[in-house]
Amino acid sequence: MMDFSKFLKKYKNRSVRLIAPELGFETYKALDLSDSNIELQRVGYNTSKTLSDYINNQLQKHSKQIAYGGYLEKRAIYKRSDHFKKQSKESQRNIHLGLDFWSLEGTSVHAAFDGSIHSFKNNKAFGDYGPTIVLEHQLEGFHFFTLYGHLSLGSITTAKLGSKIKSGATIGFLGGPKVNGDYPPHLHFQIILDLQGNFGDYPGVCSEEALSFYKSNCPNPHLFLDI
Repeated sequence: MMDFSKFLKKYKNRSVRLIAPELGFETYKALDLSDSNIELQRVGYNTSKTLSDYINNQLQKHSKQIAYGGYLEKRAIYKRSDHFKKQSKESQRNIHLGLDFWSLEGTSVHAAFDGSIHSFKNNKAFGDYGPTIVLEHQLEGFHFFTLYGHLSLGSITTAKLGSKIKSGATIGFLGGPKVNGDYPPHLHFQIILDLQGNFGDYPGVCSEEALSFYKSNCPNPHLFLDI
């Protein structure tokens, strides 16, 4: 059987737009939120407003509508939340395991693959996902999951466990800072091979010590997204 990375690449020519499908990939702008971004350090990221202003300025500057990026990006923004503080012998969790898509509150969110709703949950901690949906997929002999974080409360109010979902179907909408963990509106999208017993949740940020495991368990979404 082919390995999972080859499976993802096979889907590249039929990949969906995970948010606002009416907007083409030409409207996307790659965004750097890493701890090495000097401009971001000057602007600050301690509140959702300062981070939102920075992202919106980047979009306006380049005449784009959706900002994206962040897979395995080391970020300083997680220092503001105890949710990511060091645990046991590991260092601060600061390496982002998903791909973010930054847009307007209320923007539609769409399923990456055919599947079903495995679980959903409102992860309420400051800096966490807020409303989150996890889809389960069984395709071409592969069993895996996709996670959609920072949604609106309404997105999980209407969700039903086990509901069948088609690739490209609307599964929710982007939430605002009051419900999404205090971030500018965006989708955190993550592919997960082993959900490790989690329900409506899975770590989206890891420490450097744990990176080897999470990198293999959470493959790069760019492998199938043709941005």
